[in-house]
Amino acid sequence: MATDSMTDVFEEHRPVLMGVAYRMLGRVVDAEDVVQEAWLRWSASDHDQVREPRAFLVRVTTRLAIDRLRHLQSRREAYVGPWLPEPCVTEFGPTVPDTAERAVLAESVSLAVLVVLESLSPLERAVFVLREAFGFPYAEIAATLDRGEASVRQLAGRARKHVDAGRPRYKVDPAERRDLTERFLAAATEGDLDGLLSLLAPDVRLVGDSGGKTKAPLRVLETADKVGRFLHHTAARVLRDAAELEFRFIEVNGAESLFVLIDGKPDSVFQFAVADGRIQDVYIVRNPDKLTALAP
Repeated sequence: MATDSMTDVFEEHRPVLMGVAYRMLGRVVDAEDVVQEAWLRWSASDHDQVREPRAFLVRVTTRLAIDRLRHLQSRREAYVGPWLPEPCVTEFGPTVPDTAERAVLAESVSLAVLVVLESLSPLERAVFVLREAFGFPYAEIAATLDRGEASVRQLAGRARKHVDAGRPRYKVDPAERRDLTERFLAAATEGDLDGLLSLLAPDVRLVGDSGGKTKAPLRVLETADKVGRFLHHTAARVLRDAAELEFRFIEVNGAESLFVLIDGKPDSVFQFAVADGRIQDVYIVRNPDKLTALAP
């Protein structure tokens, strides 16, 4: 197979490979490293013996991601404060024209679901991603993982049960999320504590990821009063100290989010899980290492 043809085949499947690797690892840079290693394996392989390039590439990428995830898990145990996935700008592209399929992909890459996936074993996570996000047949997943099909079905059942128990039990209307995000921004910048509290569910949770490199709660905050007062005080401090503030609405991980820049530099990404007209969960990513891909 000619080099140009090899490259074309790989690039054709790159979006799926990145999708698998990112959902497995939760960080864009780690996913890119895995996909690059998959390219090296692909370029060194005997292409005349590869009857199904997509299956070959997914198999290589998945196995590399499992190995990388096992290595990362020990590092994450020492992570300072709560861990959240790196925000990833969602671009489903023309290969995903169907609205229903797009919704499935968006949910599988959401911050809430990726947080739940962190509690799965690497094999369970691989099975869940390949089956639930990309619809691979059990037989193909079994070949990818070098496992029996019955074993893969058991892994899939355990993973689905665990994710269903941990993921939000409500569907989010994008228009409702946008409205609440805009109202949140208005209340925060106007110093309106009562306005903030009115947007929060009584049992709201706030998860902040700083990696110990900037300011964020080192534990999950719960209840509207604690979350509202924390956000109110934080907004007041930022408004007082920042020379230049910029707010952008961007789609990351399948949902519209609030991107905050201070003095021209990425500061944080806010994403809300909402239901019944209230904010149920607040996710804030402030670790600067996880915001570099969003830099202007």
